[in-house]
Amino acid sequence: MHDPLPQTRHLATAIPGPRSQELMARKTGAVAAGVGTTMPVFATRAAGGIIEDVDGNRLIDLGSGIAVTTVGSSAPRVVTAVTEQVAAFTHTCFMVTPYESYVAVAEALNRLTPGAHPKRTALFNSGAEAVENAVKIARSHTRRNAVVVFDHAYHGRTNLTMAMTAKNMPYKHGFGPFAPEVYRAPSSYPFRDAAPDGGGDGVAAAARAITSIEKHIGAKNLAAMVIEPIQGEGGFIEPAPGFLPALAAWCREHGVVFVADEVQTGFARTGDMFACDYEGVVPDLIVTAKGIAGGLPLSAVTGRAEIMDAPHTGGLGGTYGGNPLACAAALAALATIEEDGLIARAREIEGLMKPRLHVLQQKDDRLGDVRGRGAMIAVELVRPGSTEPDPTLAAAVAQSAHRAGVIVLTCGTYGNVLRFLPPLAISDALLGEALNVLESTLTTVPR
Repeated sequence: MHDPLPQTRHLATAIPGPRSQELMARKTGAVAAGVGTTMPVFATRAAGGIIEDVDGNRLIDLGSGIAVTTVGSSAPRVVTAVTEQVAAFTHTCFMVTPYESYVAVAEALNRLTPGAHPKRTALFNSGAEAVENAVKIARSHTRRNAVVVFDHAYHGRTNLTMAMTAKNMPYKHGFGPFAPEVYRAPSSYPFRDAAPDGGGDGVAAAARAITSIEKHIGAKNLAAMVIEPIQGEGGFIEPAPGFLPALAAWCREHGVVFVADEVQTGFARTGDMFACDYEGVVPDLIVTAKGIAGGLPLSAVTGRAEIMDAPHTGGLGGTYGGNPLACAAALAALATIEEDGLIARAREIEGLMKPRLHVLQQKDDRLGDVRGRGAMIAVELVRPGSTEPDPTLAAAVAQSAHRAGVIVLTCGTYGNVLRFLPPLAISDALLGEALNVLESTLTTVPR
């Protein structure tokens, strides 16, 4: 048994320390060069809001493994559930000899996802795999082929989801040709949309997207519209109010399957159980992963029973989909969210972070926009007095924060967004200290 991990930032060495440098040299010699890392340190323990590296440095975690450890790394209920399950059995394949926990996860997702209609769920391994299956299901149900996605979208790294993803580097460059029948529509990006073009008006922005879809694809050819309620890798872009409801209504009118990709936004992250809940949007299918299982690989497609049941028996599945260890972890993670009030905690985190960031914005005109909801907050960095993206500044701020012991991630189509995804188990004190480090970093990075 390890001693409890102290919930304090501590720098025992410079970042990276000597042991991490040794391991990075081994990585270079053993791991494919295409697998990059954000931080130059190797983790050995994590809990609450802290990650400890092999040199004894304790880092404040504002990344949650890219929104995965929402309930905190090694959350007690998750550890207990997985320990018990691994002693019972590690795998049988649900398609061979099923087990109750898969069914229980499906029942929980059917209950928790938006809408009171009859639902079904299928479990998979990764967000990209679930997105692909959502498209398969929509095509099977509609007997149509086309799929529409949006500017700044990110949906994964598989062949189909690369076609659906907007950003070329590092996700798509050199990896084509991509899957056909994927089309892109204009999105709502309030910070960058020109007001005369309907940028600040969600309904007008939706009308602009719908006009493009009808002109270039045609509703009768469209199987699915796939959209992130808050775009993740694209820059934590929260669409203008009314955008999502208008799109969902158009899909209902034309028999198009409306798919919400909540891989990054789901499970209390945004201050609602799902980001769609904020405007009462009820998707036909909802795709989940990341925060679903406290760090174990699991994903799901949940949706209207008549759509989910469209594929023939045997048409959905996979060897590891709904692995019993991941299912046990998911049930424990969902119990933690509901019983520990983590939806409310996400809203508290927003209340702690946004006012501090707005104060920084007033002092520093390089902070072009502060946005997001719950514990999914971002700052878009720009050149002083403009809206011109400044990816160099974002990289410099992130690297400076890393050296000071705070894990900060960047994102955005232009690479100029700092994104904050703290675990909901983080303390107010750690969060405040991390923001102090960020403020200090901004003052020291040259204009």
